[in-house]
Amino acid sequence: MDQSLFTYDIIAEDPKTHARAGVLHTPHGDIETPIFMPVGTRATVKGIPWETVRDLGAQIVLSNTYHLAMRPGADLIAEMGGLHSFMNWHGPILTDSGG
Repeated sequence: MDQSLFTYDIIAEDPKTHARAGVLHTPHGDIETPIFMPVGTRATVKGIPWETVRDLGAQIVLSNTYHLAMRPGADLIAEMGGLHSFMNWHGPILTDSGG
């Protein structure tokens, strides 16, 4: 993956704690930080339509790689055009190992 596709701009920093606010730029959109990130287990935020997730201000969704590997599996996700198409979420996605 080309690291130059991801950049971070610091908007504000606390001089005492060094806490920062900023914008993470990704190929799928910008993410203001700090951010609340809903979890899309098995590629969906349970019980909430994607339009509502976006309307609530979500800029990124976390998806669990382990759960996706168990079901539906990498082959099906690839056949569906990748995780963004499979989820029908075209904004940024962060995946974790689930461990």
